[in-house]
Amino acid sequence: MAPRLRTAHTADLEPAELRAVRTLLEDAFDGDLRDEDWDHALGGLHVLVHDRRGLAAHGSVIQRRVLHRGRSLRVGYVEAVGVRADVRRAGLGGRVMAELERVIEGAYGLGALCASEDGAALYAARGWRLWPGRVCVLAPDGAVRLSEEEGTVFVRPGTARGPLDPACALVFDWREGDVL
Repeated sequence: MAPRLRTAHTADLEPAELRAVRTLLEDAFDGDLRDEDWDHALGGLHVLVHDRRGLAAHGSVIQRRVLHRGRSLRVGYVEAVGVRADVRRAGLGGRVMAELERVIEGAYGLGALCASEDGAALYAARGWRLWPGRVCVLAPDGAVRLSEEEGTVFVRPGTARGPLDPACALVFDWREGDVL
């Protein structure tokens, strides 16, 4: 059976499917998946790839807002990209990303993601650009610089007009777990 790709909103996934996704991600991230990370992956569109053994790959895109140069941009933020260990380097991560990119390019002003060291090469090879500027989050007490995120955030143009300016920060909306 050739791997089968499915795109579905969180609301359309059965509880067993969500458990399978979380299990896949916990394995893919070597047990380093916090509850906040899981929560960040929910509420948007999921791309799931199944093969004869079950769930083989996953990624999701959720909506966020980013303030940049006096504008509030709707961002398709990529979360929870993972591939089962026995099928890594077989192109499934690329299939997941191609579908997520299709959604971003058609529905969002900008695509963004925070890459692990292992994932950065995949995103760069697909045309995502490493953001060279500051990264902040608009926390309850105001903007907070996320210096540990700098050098790991990638962006991809969507429907937004005008270029991004690395001299100006990307200020993302706050989510639980963003500021530890």
